[in-house]
Amino acid sequence: MAFSLALSDEQQQLRDWAHAFSQQVIRPAAFDWDDREETPWPILQEAAGIGLYGDDILMTLLSDPTGQGFPILAEELFWGDAGIALSIMGSTLAAVGIIAAGTAEQIAHWVPQCYGTDKDVKVGAFCSSEPEAGSDVANMLTTAKYDQASDEWLISGQKAWVTNGGVADVLVVQAVVEPSLGTRGQAAFAMSADTAGIAAPRKLRKHGVRASNTADIFFDGVRVPGSALLGGKDKLDERLARAREGRKTSRQPAMATFELSRPTVGAMAVGVARAAYEYALDYAKERVVFGRPIIEKQAISFLLADIATEIDAARLLVRRAAWMGATGQKFASAEGSMSKLKAGRVAVWATERAIQILGGNGYTREYPVERMHRDAKVFDIFEGTEQIQQLVIARSITGLRLQ
Repeated sequence: MAFSLALSDEQQQLRDWAHAFSQQVIRPAAFDWDDREETPWPILQEAAGIGLYGDDILMTLLSDPTGQGFPILAEELFWGDAGIALSIMGSTLAAVGIIAAGTAEQIAHWVPQCYGTDKDVKVGAFCSSEPEAGSDVANMLTTAKYDQASDEWLISGQKAWVTNGGVADVLVVQAVVEPSLGTRGQAAFAMSADTAGIAAPRKLRKHGVRASNTADIFFDGVRVPGSALLGGKDKLDERLARAREGRKTSRQPAMATFELSRPTVGAMAVGVARAAYEYALDYAKERVVFGRPIIEKQAISFLLADIATEIDAARLLVRRAAWMGATGQKFASAEGSMSKLKAGRVAVWATERAIQILGGNGYTREYPVERMHRDAKVFDIFEGTEQIQQLVIARSITGLRLQ
């Protein structure tokens, strides 16, 4: 499909729908849920009730041939508030992980369970990072051993910084099945969070995105049926055999999920940056110093011009990467990583500059740019740090196996 910067009628309706929900529901509740540091279940229920949360909208967004649906939704929800929006969109990573690796039957069984219904809302969690293996998936220690006699997998290990950890109903877990093969010896499993041996003893207290629950999850000899292996045993055995022979294999499960999600994460960062920019712009029009609105000061107006330009640049990188992914184009220069790298940097910089424009007011919790700045920092860290994105890009453009 030919690329166009113009949004279709359906995409405009999605944008306006999500924006209205952010403006009317998310923003008025943002301070309270950030202060409480709890999953905003009533807002999730409201989102599910109007169709903004659930497997139906997930499938609708995935069917967009231009790939723009997810970035549009993410930008508008995160414009409302990053913590609440991450609670709404956190299940999507688990669902996409199932879709990326699972069979048709597994997708039909597990994806709806990641969301529940508008009457009984559920959430899912994608479990990949570990205390010693965040961006370095090759150092993953969680293991899955197959018990042929019972057709079960025995999973042991620890997952760290899990979004929706401790409150999720469905877990998608990355584990090592054949250590000698490195990342090619890993597989993904879907399971109920109440399976015996799974524990998430405490939630993490975070710098930002506080309305999104984050926790470490421990797996102590967890037994799951053979059907929990996403893609099935035959497909795994074939992939492992190819890897042992040194032949090319399908993409590592966690990285396949991250590649699908990075442009959307970039769009989340753009939403936060845009929110801070718009607030600072309005503030500068109203704030009077030495008898004149501060927006009339060149130092302020030029800074706002720079912020607006950087946000647009980040958004265009995000939209390009999403379009490339949806149309099956190769990320020859790691365009997906480029979009997340740029958007994360812009979010941190733009929110920090917004605080500067507000001066002392910006440093207080009475104004939302302080919260936006705290929220923005996560985009330099999760789903691949800033430095990991640089490494991925550098390897792509140089052809070298840089360390």
